[in-house]
Amino acid sequence: MKDPRKLRIWLALIVLSLGFAYLLHLTGFPAAFLIGPMLVAMVFGARGARLAVARPFMLCSQAVIGVLVASSLDPDTLTVIADNAPSIVLVVATTVLFSTFAGWLMARTRLLPGTTAAWGCAPGAATGMVALSEEYGADPRMVALMQFLRVTMVVVIATLVSRLVFGVNALEASEGTPFLSGFDRPLDLLATIGTIFAGALAARLLSIPSGGVFIPLAIAFTLQSVGLLTITLPPWLLLTAFTLIGLWVGLKFERETVLYALRVLPIMLVGSISLILLCGVSAAMLVWLVGTDPLTAYLATTPGALEAVTIIAVSSNADISFILALQTVRLFVVIVTGPMLAKMICRMI
Repeated sequence: MKDPRKLRIWLALIVLSLGFAYLLHLTGFPAAFLIGPMLVAMVFGARGARLAVARPFMLCSQAVIGVLVASSLDPDTLTVIADNAPSIVLVVATTVLFSTFAGWLMARTRLLPGTTAAWGCAPGAATGMVALSEEYGADPRMVALMQFLRVTMVVVIATLVSRLVFGVNALEASEGTPFLSGFDRPLDLLATIGTIFAGALAARLLSIPSGGVFIPLAIAFTLQSVGLLTITLPPWLLLTAFTLIGLWVGLKFERETVLYALRVLPIMLVGSISLILLCGVSAAMLVWLVGTDPLTAYLATTPGALEAVTIIAVSSNADISFILALQTVRLFVVIVTGPMLAKMICRMI
């Protein structure tokens, strides 16, 4: 890095992020090393730091999350999903309907164009939604702000709910695993890191929404299933990925973007909170229809922030594979129906 000033800002950001994350970790909050750096980075970004996590680092961090999920996948869950397919499809359809309703309400204020409101309220794959929105005539800056504002709120609310309502304690989840573990199995560790890099590279080349998570997940799950890979993810690797993801989200909040959107920020907040609350209704439906535990249902129906949801689920006894399956189905539905729903909202206002 040639600019000494930027190097100092990066150093200050990393030190403060890790310090705040550790304080949150001591209180027992799950996802401390995600939410701590994210909040600190938001302050730096809003104050004009003009920093960004490079895309290769972000893809590798997402790949770590994908491999982490692959290590927890239970094939029996696929049977459960197949047995409850109608209920799960109903819940996904309800969530997409809620997001469409929230987008329509925001567009009715005339503060945002219909296409921008529709893509901004799409529940999941924030980066992919921003890219797709530009192709269909929406303002990608506003869509990005709406998406990452909601992602931030989802992370904060999901963390608070999991900690205060469901009693998830990050300290208990991390006990017994040395921070610098993994080097006692160097071949497994190297194979896992190689899978992460390969998955990140494939995601960059293919450029599909949320590919940074799903492509490495598919690779790792396949290799593990045929006995070619023993997934080894030591805490130092996981916490590095969590921290980078938190920094990536927080640094999206640049001063210019916030000033540009200041006039419509209240309606964005109302829309995001409304969508999160409506998705809570979907979670209640999932508990009633499928009989899954409330925490799994809540995390499975949160509108976005898949990486953060996975991190929180790892700190609890939630069913990660079920959460991922439902989020994947919803992501597919959102990508397929997004253009149609955006046009429908424009016609309705």
